[in-house]
Amino acid sequence: MKSNRAMAVMAGGVLWMTALTANPSYAQSSATPRNWHLLNYAQDSVYGTGVEKAYAELLKGKKSSPILVAVIDSGIDTLHEDLKSVLWVNPKEIPGNGIDDDGNGYIDDVHGWNFLGGKDGRSVKEDSDEATREYYRIKSLYGNPDSALDKQSKEYSYWQKLQGKVSRPSGESKVTYKTMLKLQESLRKCETLITGYLHQNDFNAAKLDSIQTPDQDVMVAKKFLLRIFENTGEANLSYSELKSEFEEYLADLKKKAEQADNDAPVDKRADIIGDNVNDINDKYYGNNDVMGQFGFHGTHVSGIIAAVRNNDIGIDGINNNVRIMMVKAVPDGDERDKDVALAIRYAVDNGARVVNMSFGKGFSPHKEWVDAAVKYAEEKGVLLVHAAGNDGSNNDEVDNFPNPDFADHSARANNYITVGASGSGKNGKVASFSNYGKKNVDIFAPGVQIYSTVPGGNKYGNASGTSMAAPVVAGVAALVLSYHPNLTAQQLKYILMKSATPLPDGTTEVTKPGSPDVKIPFAELSISGGLVNAYEALKLADSMDAHKDVKEKKKKKAKLEPVKKG
Repeated sequence: MKSNRAMAVMAGGVLWMTALTANPSYAQSSATPRNWHLLNYAQDSVYGTGVEKAYAELLKGKKSSPILVAVIDSGIDTLHEDLKSVLWVNPKEIPGNGIDDDGNGYIDDVHGWNFLGGKDGRSVKEDSDEATREYYRIKSLYGNPDSALDKQSKEYSYWQKLQGKVSRPSGESKVTYKTMLKLQESLRKCETLITGYLHQNDFNAAKLDSIQTPDQDVMVAKKFLLRIFENTGEANLSYSELKSEFEEYLADLKKKAEQADNDAPVDKRADIIGDNVNDINDKYYGNNDVMGQFGFHGTHVSGIIAAVRNNDIGIDGINNNVRIMMVKAVPDGDERDKDVALAIRYAVDNGARVVNMSFGKGFSPHKEWVDAAVKYAEEKGVLLVHAAGNDGSNNDEVDNFPNPDFADHSARANNYITVGASGSGKNGKVASFSNYGKKNVDIFAPGVQIYSTVPGGNKYGNASGTSMAAPVVAGVAALVLSYHPNLTAQQLKYILMKSATPLPDGTTEVTKPGSPDVKIPFAELSISGGLVNAYEALKLADSMDAHKDVKEKKKKKAKLEPVKKG
């Protein structure tokens, strides 16, 4: 998720700005394997999913079926060495002929579709957050909503929530921005001292740790920067990477701080896409560019699920017989309900069995559109996997959209899994940023320092967030389906939930996310009370005998070829 490192830098930096003379020690835990999320505690001492153990002990010699997973996200590097061979190819579309060969309304949708695209090939990169959009929509309708709206009405209550999200944070941003400018100045001074001492422009924590000098200025700078690195939780991070992310965060903070109270966000969508954002039936818009210029998030998510296994390149994904369909609908900012609803329908109509949704927001003005799409996926037997969010909040108390609870109060969707983020045990047990909820988060999965594919053709990197935890669950779901393709979405969810395991080292209490001084039983953070476990899920699926008592409406699925290695 964007800015996780920057926020860690902020916390660590502010601490050090008030206590530079403290005596911290940069104590890294023993190295965490890059593929820790695929490993298991008994053999590797990490809170992994047991994927590698499952391949070694349960799946040898067994035949699998290819599974299509849709990733609704920001885009994907279609040329990446570890992903290009696992991209879904629409069998009914002739690439590049400018004709809608399959008649689905989307021309040349070879690898998926871009609902953020325009007819001229451009794409929406940045969009405002939903709270801000709604805040200015209500203001434009009523002028002064505080006096125009009935104080007892639902709309006034909604307006008050919007004010809390938009007005107060705007003021807070100004204060935070000023603080961050001071931190930036401290970073620059430390950078100058360290690069001058090392006679090199970049460095990492290990290089810093090796510095020993009587120059007290250099030693203070060393301690300052080591604490910054420590707070990121990423052992292999370079200073240049950290600095880049912090500057991006600072630029975003400046934009928020400078936004006047009466300045509505600029609507770039109208210029680029040109659809009627308030008409769900105006659905044939966008373009076929699922790559674009800002696909870090979607590329990283896709690699977790599907990076080619055992090809001696980069990383191994979870499933060795999977295809990725990219449906681009998530900008830098909050996704639109219309795009999400149509993206889900597109994925379902084109044969996806699992849909990963690593995004979310606190307001959903057209929830009924998304609800209808979720119900459609439910009817068609498609599992939806959604990230719980990164605010350290209780989803039982705060809104997080989309979700499986329908606005019309009909029965909750039973094809929907919401995922919180856990650590390796070495870098924390439960992610401090993860949302949780005994009623509204289903399961936890690895989501801290997950190493995966990133744009650039042959590049890889770490990222943290429930955005990384969701594709771990989506990947495990697809793995179970590969060997038990007749399972319904409901059966698949049951298997994942029933096979979830407690923390493997026997720990029962963890630090409550968002509350560093509070302990809570791990079992109280989610419905299942456990971590996703691929090994146990496959064992349970075997015991259920997928061919027995399976009652599902069969639907036509796109044919997929087995994944070729290399």
